[in-house]
Amino acid sequence: MKQSRLFMPTLREVPADAEAISHQLLVRGGFMRQNAAGIYSYLPLGHRVLHNIQTIIREEMNRAGAQELLMPAIQPAELWEETGRWGIYGPELMRLTDRHDRRFALGATHEELITSIVRDELNSYKKLPVNLYQIQTKYRDERRPRFGLLRGREFLMKDSYSFHATQDDLDEEYTNMYNAYSRIFDRIGLKYRPVVADSGAIGGKDTHEFQALAEIGEDTIVYTDSSTYAANIEMAETLDRYDMQAADVLALDKVDTKDNKTIEDVARFLNVDPKTTIKSVLFNVDGETVMAIVRGDHEANDVKVKNALGGLDIQMEEEATIIDLFGCEPGTLGPIHSPVKVVADYAVKYLVDAVCGANEANTHYTHVNAERDLSHLTYHDLRFVVEGDMAPDESGPVRFARGIEVGQVFKLGTRYSEAMGATFLNEEGRAEPLIMGCYGIGVSRTLSAVIEQHHDDRGIVWPKSVAPFDVHLIAINTKDEAQVELANRLYDELSSTYDVLYDDRKERAGVKFADADLIGLPIRINVGKKASEGIVEVKVRATGEVLETTVDELPRVITTQLNEAK
Repeated sequence: MKQSRLFMPTLREVPADAEAISHQLLVRGGFMRQNAAGIYSYLPLGHRVLHNIQTIIREEMNRAGAQELLMPAIQPAELWEETGRWGIYGPELMRLTDRHDRRFALGATHEELITSIVRDELNSYKKLPVNLYQIQTKYRDERRPRFGLLRGREFLMKDSYSFHATQDDLDEEYTNMYNAYSRIFDRIGLKYRPVVADSGAIGGKDTHEFQALAEIGEDTIVYTDSSTYAANIEMAETLDRYDMQAADVLALDKVDTKDNKTIEDVARFLNVDPKTTIKSVLFNVDGETVMAIVRGDHEANDVKVKNALGGLDIQMEEEATIIDLFGCEPGTLGPIHSPVKVVADYAVKYLVDAVCGANEANTHYTHVNAERDLSHLTYHDLRFVVEGDMAPDESGPVRFARGIEVGQVFKLGTRYSEAMGATFLNEEGRAEPLIMGCYGIGVSRTLSAVIEQHHDDRGIVWPKSVAPFDVHLIAINTKDEAQVELANRLYDELSSTYDVLYDDRKERAGVKFADADLIGLPIRINVGKKASEGIVEVKVRATGEVLETTVDELPRVITTQLNEAK
């Protein structure tokens, strides 16, 4: 491709609204342009990178035995109503009606639609297993789109769905997809960790996220240096291993705590350690108000609360509802005589002389004894881990890192097939629900994740596997006939073997070099003053290494450098 004909509108200044490095460089390098908040057009360079990522995904999915199809983005509301997700998915689901007032959703995910397709076709164990995938645009009405492609309202995704007759078969396919994803992200050039995760609105029990390590990442990864343990902070477990509070058992007392409501203020007012207080948090789980209590120095983990209760959807309860149920504002809530169901974190069980809200304005209980006063409660792991906690595999204290979720694999089980009547006949001729798996990769998000890991202060440094071109050929001075003649000849010769971008523009050398660094192709060939001698300069973008070579040796040098590149 000649750069004089390439639509590549580069910018020298950093866009004001671009917080993430990947967002800045994709806009500055002419890879994409924003059309609305969280909605982008991919320009030719960006589209080429996306194509390369998709090629790797397709090759590995096909190698793993999956088959590609393409489903519509617009989905009938009735399908979502069959599973109950029309009402509980939340405001992120983009809903619309046609001219006949029929309701539809723009596909945020395709579990319902794929199940509707296969339920009349995969009706015998003899037709199983099957794994079907697509690469398609998805839509989620994010409340706050940010970080460019890392959190958008329209994005490109690979989603696949597998169907099985037995749990063992699903387990085998889950491992197959896990391994395929590992190969995909290895080939793309990402540093990543598979972590134990929550399935969220998708459902299912067993799931792993593939997290690309990056400071801009919105997910916190919990890991140890001593083992392979890694989990999303939402799912990182804490052990039921606490010391019993050293204190006397005293009679429960109710005290006036004035206008103090936060744990810190109440602890200071009563001159107690926050570790000896109880924090009460109200959630709405599938439409039911529930109180979760944790030790005062801990934070309640909404995902763990949801999972402990077997729920599908969880939100913070609205203050108006809290006041209506308890007759007081948040800040003096507590588990004793609570009008709603209470679940407790393990650490609360070990409190002997604690403080909690009394469900009255400006009032708290003191001398709360968990064994005596909270004996009716069930105890679970409900809190967020903190750095230094012992890992659940007891390999050592956990550490935190930031990550970008680029993929996730789920064991859905029969949630969708049972709700939608997708059954097959087993070997005995009995009808059973299809057992399902689900596997997603954020294609456009992966593009950004690559840049977050592969850049320097001059621009992008593309891994060779996804770079928009292999080689950047530059005629430094287009007024020099020898340079132009040699550059033209090299362009024709090299293009038969490599994807070559030829900067034939009538621009100053400094402009060409700045653009070359900005868009970050693996190999740059400068055709300059020694063109008449048949000598060119080769620069490796990743290392900055520069070497001179003859034209005859150039193909060997390029091949060597590309093979050494990651």
